[in-house]
Formats: sequence, C-alpha cells, structure tokens
Amino acid sequence: MIKILFLEDDLLFAETLLDLLDEYDVTHAPNGQTALNFSYDTKFDLYLFDINVPLIDGITLLQELRDAQDNTPAIFLTSHNSKDKLSDAFNSGGDDYISKPFDNDELLFRIKAILRRVNKNIPECIGLLCHDDEHKTFFYNKNMLDLSKKEYQLLLLLILHKDSVVPKEMIIDELWNSSQTTSLGAIRVYINRLKQLLPDMLIENIRGIGYRINTT
Repeated sequence: MIKILFLEDDLLFAETLLDLLDEYDVTHAPNGQTALNFSYDTKFDLYLFDINVPLIDGITLLQELRDAQDNTPAIFLTSHNSKDKLSDAFNSGGDDYISKPFDNDELLFRIKAILRRVNKNIPECIGLLCHDDEHKTFFYNKNMLDLSKKEYQLLLLLILHKDSVVPKEMIIDELWNSSQTTSLGAIRVYINRLKQLLPDMLIENIRGIGYRINTT
C-alpha cells in the first residue's frame, strides 16, 4: 500500500483528511519534529505537508529532507497564497502546492498524478522480466510470477535500484512498518525465493550491506 506522511497541526482537519485518504497508508504528524522522526523510521511514497506547524515548519522540514538526499515527492497543503510563500515551497523541493480550502477531488487527482509520474521510473521490461504496474504483478518469460506481497515489494525495490546496492535498512523500511517485527533471516528467505523464480537474473548478496540485481 502507498505510504503517505501527513503533516498537519489542525487535528479536526487532519481527521477529515485521514478519512478521505483511506485507500492509502497514512501516518499523521501534528508537528514538524514528529514528522522528521517518522521519516527516519519509514520509507514514505509521498509527503503532504502543511506549512505553519509547530517546532519545524513544513518548508524547513522538506528542505532538511532534501539536504539528506530524500527525494520523496511532496505536496504542500496550506492557507498561504502569496507568491513569495509559493516560491519558498517550490525552492525547498516541493512538487505541488494546493491552497486551503480545496476541493477533495482535486487533492486526490493531484496525489494520483504525482504517484503515476513516480511510477514511470519503473522500467516495464528488463530482459525476460516485465512489470505490470496497474495490476501490481511481475511476469517472467511471459508467465505471471506468484509472489507474496513482500516478495513483490522487494523485487520492485531491487528493480527501482537496478545495478545498485539496496541496503538492508532500506529493505526493512520498505517491507515492514515500525510496529512489525523484522529479521534479516526473513529477507534472505525472500531473496532466495526470487533467485529461484528468476534463474537468468543475477541477484547478489553484498555482504554486510545489502542486495543488488544486475541487469547489465
């Protein structure tokens, strides 16, 4: 499920939006420091940030995340409508900006548009392996792979970072939330399963660091 970090200090508004976004896995933070802490624990697919929030404002928070090489797409939700604030929002690394009050459908359209754009970075086919984003499935040699949810997530993560090492910490953040028990042994089980399903693709164990799928 798509993971969204939602920064908003208006609790009533936050509850309304959480109901609207029930198709996503949304983590709500009432202030910037809590949002920053959540970003350390979980790999999110999208940020929804208010600007005027306690402790760390939304623009400063996103700038800190971008400085830390976090390129997660971000939409600002705010009552500000000045050009200067709009400029600050985009200069901090924001991808979109929507002013309160806004139409709920418009927000959903913008979220889906950004997620579609991000998913375009996933190659449709690499050799015999093909990805069907709409149905969240992989095909190998034209045969659909019977993958568990975590096997699918792991293979997708390796393909997104093809020919690069994916650290074990990143795999844990992607496959498990902070309340779930994780183990390196479980990751090895999923890796061995993928190796069996993809005999012609080299999946390497980079000792002490992580895994890499080689496509060249």
